[in-house]
Amino acid sequence: MKRLGIHGRLIIAVVGLIALATLALNYVGVGITRRFIQERFENRMFFLVRYLALNAELGILFSDRDMLKGQADNLLLEPDVVGVTIKDANGRELVAVARQFSGSVSKVEENVYLKSSAEESEAFRLDGKAGPQKEILGRVTIAYDTGAIEFFLTEMRNRFVMMSLAVAGLAVAVFFFISRSIVAPVRSLVDLTTEVSRGNMLARARPGSLPETRQLAVAFNSMLMSLEEHRRALEKANLEIVRTSTLAEVGKFSMMVAHEVKNPLGIIKSSVDILKHGISDESDKTIVSYIEDEIKRLNRLIEDFLCFAKPTHPKRSIINLNSLAEEVAVRYSLEEGASGGRFIVSIPSEACFSLADPDFLTRAFGNLIKNALEATENMSSIRIEAGKKEETWVLRVEDDGPGIAPEVIERIFEPFFTTRAKGTGLGLAYSLQVVKAHGGSIEAENKSPRGARFTIRLPIEGEEETADRS
Repeated sequence: MKRLGIHGRLIIAVVGLIALATLALNYVGVGITRRFIQERFENRMFFLVRYLALNAELGILFSDRDMLKGQADNLLLEPDVVGVTIKDANGRELVAVARQFSGSVSKVEENVYLKSSAEESEAFRLDGKAGPQKEILGRVTIAYDTGAIEFFLTEMRNRFVMMSLAVAGLAVAVFFFISRSIVAPVRSLVDLTTEVSRGNMLARARPGSLPETRQLAVAFNSMLMSLEEHRRALEKANLEIVRTSTLAEVGKFSMMVAHEVKNPLGIIKSSVDILKHGISDESDKTIVSYIEDEIKRLNRLIEDFLCFAKPTHPKRSIINLNSLAEEVAVRYSLEEGASGGRFIVSIPSEACFSLADPDFLTRAFGNLIKNALEATENMSSIRIEAGKKEETWVLRVEDDGPGIAPEVIERIFEPFFTTRAKGTGLGLAYSLQVVKAHGGSIEAENKSPRGARFTIRLPIEGEEETADRS
C-alpha cells in the first residue's frame, strides 16, 4: 500500500482539526443559544400565565364564565398559545378554550389568589414565588406549542453546520494551494534526482517561490555542479591513464620494431642499392625505384613510432625560436619544389631566445607543416607566422583546406587517431608531447571562411637570463 505523502498528510491533518473545531463550536455555541432562547420563551409563557391569573380573580369570584372566556380567547391570540384552562378552587373547570395545532405541547400553571390592589405587583415576580400566603381562588393553565421553537433551533443548528462546512471547505482549499507550493519543489527535486540518476548531469533545480525552497534548489544545484566537476576530473584522469597505458604499449612495440623490422629493412635497402648499379633496363629501374620509395615510407613509419615512444626529456640549449621556425619553413618549401611558392612565411628577423631542444622542436614544427600540406590541394596557400606576445612566443600554421570536422577536433591530438588512409596518427600527438615538455601549449581550430589553424605557445626568456644559464 502506497504511503501518503507530505501533501496528503497535511490535508488530512487540517481537515481533522477543522472538523474537531466545528464540532466543538457547534456543541458549545448551539447549546448556549438553545438554552438562552428556551429561557426567554419560557419566561414569556410564565408572564402570560401570571397576567391571566391576575385578571381572572374577579371572574372566578363571581363565576363569570363570559368574562373568563373573553380573557382566555384574548390570550389564545398570542403566538404559540394553543390552549387556556381556568378552574376554581375546587378544581371545577370554568373555561377551557383551545385551537388546532400540530407538534409537542408544554404547559405552565399559576394559582389565582385573593389579594388587595396594593399587592398586585407581586403577581409579576420573576422568581415564581408569591408574596405572603393568600387564599387560593382557582388555577389557570396555559398550553403552548413548542414546535416553532424546536423548528427554529433545528434550523439554526443546520445553518451553523452548513456555514461551518463552507468555512472548512474554504480553509481546505486555501491550505491545499499553500501546501502545494511547499510540496511542489520537493517533488521537483525528486524528479530531478531521477533524471540525474539516468545520466543527465546538466539538469538543474528550479528555485521555488519560498526562501527555503530557493535555498534548497541553490544547494542542490551546487552539489550537481560539484559532482559534474568531479566526474570530468575523473574522466580526464581515466583518459590520462589510458593514454599512459597506450604509450607504454607503443614503447614495447617500438622496441620490437627496432630489433625485428628496422635491421632487416636496412639489409633490404643495402641489397637494393647494390642491385641498382647492375641494372640497365628502364623498366627494372622503375621497379627498383618503387621498392626504394616503399622502403623510405616504412623507415619513416618506424621513425615515427620510435620518436613518439621515446621518453621526452629535452636537451635544452639557448636557441633563437624565430630562426628555427624559419629554417623549418624554408626546408619544407624547398622540398615542395615548384609549388613551394604557396608558402607565405611571416617571421620577424629579431631574435627571440629560449631554452629548448632544437631537434624536438624542429620535428614538432615540421609535423604541423606536413599536416597542412596533406590537408590542402597543390595550389592552396599555407601561412606560417611567428612572433612574441608578452612573455610567450607564438607560432601559427594556417591552411586553406576543408578544415577540421567538429566531432574530430577534440580528438585530433590523440595518439593513433587519423582521418587519412595513410598515416600513423602520431605526428600531431608527438608535437603535443614536445610542446608540453617545454612548458607550452598547442591548440587546433577552424578559421573563416575555410581552413584550419594550429597555434603553438612557448615560454621565452630574455637574453640576460639565457646568458646567465649558459
